[in-house]
Amino acid sequence: MTRKLFGTDGVRGVAGEFLTAELALGLGRAATLQTGAQRPQVLIIRDTRESGEMLEAAVAAGVSAAGGDALLGGVLPTPAAPLLIGRYGFDLAAVLSASHNPYRDNGIKFFAGDGYKLSDEAELAIEQELARGQGAGDGADAAQGSRSGEAQIGRIRELRGAPEDYLRELHTRFSELDLDGLDVLLDCANGATHHVAPEIMRRLGAKVTAIADAPDGRNINAGCGSTHIQALADRVVAGGHDIGFAFDGDGDRVLAADRRGQIVDGDELIALATLHLRDRGRLSGNGVVVTVMTNYGFHAAMERAGVEVASTKVGDRYVLEELRARGWTLGGEQSGHIIDMDFNRTGDGIASALLTLEALGGRDLSERSAMARLPQRLVNVHVRDRGALERAGSVEEGVRAAEQALAGRGRVLVRPSGTEPLVRVMVEAPTDEEAEDVCARLVDLVERELG
Repeated sequence: MTRKLFGTDGVRGVAGEFLTAELALGLGRAATLQTGAQRPQVLIIRDTRESGEMLEAAVAAGVSAAGGDALLGGVLPTPAAPLLIGRYGFDLAAVLSASHNPYRDNGIKFFAGDGYKLSDEAELAIEQELARGQGAGDGADAAQGSRSGEAQIGRIRELRGAPEDYLRELHTRFSELDLDGLDVLLDCANGATHHVAPEIMRRLGAKVTAIADAPDGRNINAGCGSTHIQALADRVVAGGHDIGFAFDGDGDRVLAADRRGQIVDGDELIALATLHLRDRGRLSGNGVVVTVMTNYGFHAAMERAGVEVASTKVGDRYVLEELRARGWTLGGEQSGHIIDMDFNRTGDGIASALLTLEALGGRDLSERSAMARLPQRLVNVHVRDRGALERAGSVEEGVRAAEQALAGRGRVLVRPSGTEPLVRVMVEAPTDEEAEDVCARLVDLVERELG
């Protein structure tokens, strides 16, 4: 049996249509029952979407119906969940967010008692439990049947001071970071970082200007945040700020802009962090995990530095799996998901911004030299059947020829989308002109053969 509800990052869809209160209640109940604890303690946090309060109430009801206690942490970034699990010993955490998606979407993802996102097997078990509960037609009966003796009804209460607990964890980790005199611009995406991100920067001494920090339930990610990074870059220059950081709606990723308005993506931030942690003797395994989308310049820089690089499929869950398998510390994605296992067990945008400032050691981001980024071209080609790519011999030959032409100087990646009828063509080369030319030829080939 395969999972039907859970995707690569929880259950996600349009709130009130796919992700209803009834489904949220069922998921909360089923996930609580699967913890195996006698009286599960379940943390619930959310971002700023208008549907968050409805889903929070529904999940909490499901937790209570299963005999667990629901602790409401309120609006907090996703990475606060594993940190609070570690502080309080919770059995489970539910995070209500659809990350960088528009406000109409929402999602539910769970973290287990060890602080990691649930495994595929655990998510499948929740779906099976949910199906059993729906078949019984009565959540209370299902909860009673799963407990020895009589039915248990848990409590629902506020977890007071949860934002301060998260801030304390950040401050403890970066207590030696002195940001006195640094002028920082933060784009909080009208999301879960809107309070805690400016606050921790100020506590560490920075002069902070925050934008997109007035959520109204519908403006999360709307023309702001890490998916609209150019707006931040323009404001950094116009305001004369030293550096800017943009988070996404749930705060698990970050991108940056230097004082000249140059955008700095996850590849460059990871490169900075890698060399910094290596120099401090904190890069376990002397390796870093990235995805197949990571720029060739990163690989070249790590080879020069003597750092091993492991590549995974696109998705922070695959990066995390590889980190755990290898026992390494650091990994991430071009999109700004950066995981530092010494601090947290998921991507943490605020911590990553602070790690960047720590790595700079007072230097200007515009003077960074961790890697030389190669020009990149990425084109999404609409096709009839994305699965036909693996049978397209002429495309394979074209890709092989392009790879040979760029050997040692760049790279080519042609892969199907995991969810849409698209084939993604990416080329990196020493010059913009060569990248454009090679990419155009491959796009034309894919369109002729598969379009």
